Amino acid sequence: MAKYVFVTGGVVSSLGKGITAASLGRLLRARGLQVVLQKLDPYINVDPGTMNPFQHGEVFVTDDGGETDLDLGHYERFTGEHLGRDSNVTTGSVYQAVIQKERRGDYLGDTVQVIPHITNEIKRRVRRLGDRTGADVVIVEIGGTVGDIEILPFLEAARQLRNDIGPGNYAHIHVTLMPYIGPSEELKTKPTQHSVAELRSRGIAPDAIVVRSDRRIEEAERRKISLFCDVPLAAVINAVDATSLYEIPLNLHDDGALDQVICDRLGLETPPPDLTAWRDMVARMAQATSPVRIGLVGKYVDLPDAYLSVVEALRHGALANNVALDLQWVSADDLEGMLAGSYLEGIDGIVVPGGFGVRGIEGKIQAVRYAREKGIPFLGLCLGLQCAVIEFARSKLGLTGANSAEFDPTCAHPVIDLMEDQQQVEDMGGTMRLGLYAAKLTEGSHSRRLYGEELIYERHRHRYEVNNRYRDDLAAAGMLIAGVSPDDRLVEIIELPDHPYFVASQFHPEFKSRPDDPHPLFVGLMAAAKAHRDAGPGVAIRSQETIPERI
Repeated sequence: MAKYVFVTGGVVSSLGKGITAASLGRLLRARGLQVVLQKLDPYINVDPGTMNPFQHGEVFVTDDGGETDLDLGHYERFTGEHLGRDSNVTTGSVYQAVIQKERRGDYLGDTVQVIPHITNEIKRRVRRLGDRTGADVVIVEIGGTVGDIEILPFLEAARQLRNDIGPGNYAHIHVTLMPYIGPSEELKTKPTQHSVAELRSRGIAPDAIVVRSDRRIEEAERRKISLFCDVPLAAVINAVDATSLYEIPLNLHDDGALDQVICDRLGLETPPPDLTAWRDMVARMAQATSPVRIGLVGKYVDLPDAYLSVVEALRHGALANNVALDLQWVSADDLEGMLAGSYLEGIDGIVVPGGFGVRGIEGKIQAVRYAREKGIPFLGLCLGLQCAVIEFARSKLGLTGANSAEFDPTCAHPVIDLMEDQQQVEDMGGTMRLGLYAAKLTEGSHSRRLYGEELIYERHRHRYEVNNRYRDDLAAAGMLIAGVSPDDRLVEIIELPDHPYFVASQFHPEFKSRPDDPHPLFVGLMAAAKAHRDAGPGVAIRSQETIPERI
């Protein structure tokens, strides 16, 4: 039977519960344990697929087509595991399942209530993940903050689960904040005490407390937390602000051995974690100080979490090239109707990421044109590919009315059109082309050289595609269709062979990039951007010089 670790947070939101859970997953995997992670989210939405990125951040997509919380991206990047839709549970999905059972008569006339019906459904989903995967340890993060009314059913389910499986199979980590008060020059333990008291009022006593702070806490503060919160001193772990997310597993191990505390609590006997490769990766990241400037042109740049996986994939690509990422956020709205050069001058590479809706589209198209005309390395992702096709059709084919049917259903030349499979779809939630699909790469293309293989599998999230009526015209004008679906119906990658690096994918490569296994398309972009920087302004770089033979 799997053992379960629950992670909650208190005091304030955005404390890093997800990073704490992901870091523990990394440490336990380094001890040879099989680990799977799960996020319990308290919002009523069935999944985050229809939520505004300004409110929720990016939607992370799993292999099996789940639209999930962005924390699953952290889980995958830290542990290397490929998670599925079962790793994200929302209040909305739980209530939907319970109501469907009630409508079918599954409850045999019972009055359906939060306890036991909702809590039983939550427990069923948590335990099902452990049973299905055969994991040694299931790490479950409960979203929100202790004291929020909407997370009470999840806390109650966790309390019940501890009794169901026995204390030797259950551990609880609580993440809190220790603020520093400047005038008195003190770190305050009182918020942590109140947060733990709130958790205990729900019947849950934490086995370990991870204390977030902007500076290292002293032994006296640790002892005070241990005394007032009834947690062993060794289980009070200080998580000091780090310069890189990827340092945090090392900090949690070196500064308090969180992984050992949890193993002791669960009765797991393992060798010490082998963190050699991870330490080397973090050291190389810290030593890379030569900056390469990348402009990320998006609609949601006021909330960086909207492009979290893209940013992390850029960091991974920078690490593979031994350079530091100098990220410049560029609002697509600012580029509309203006010269892109006023915002993009001095940029070594340009990324146009995914998104939906017409706002900012013309600005993204201007960024694509600037990259194409100036020879700036460019990577388009999903909507970025569609903008690249629209720009190319307008500029090279002379189709002034070229557009996407998403933005202008009556346009003269819908070079991007709704997929045939989407024609009759009405519901917006979970109905796109989602999850892992195969693509064939064209021999001799940049992408084929970067991947080093002909058949690849990548994650998708889109309704619109390149209109096949224009494929021959695009190719005749110089655009290489570098990747297609195995049945040749869908364009997956486009390239411009006479450009230093102009690659765009209909899929989302950022979802599969890892710090210790960077994605080839991001490695290629950063290599090309580095070459562009080193050559200096006005110097043309041949594409072959910027592409590694094989990753």
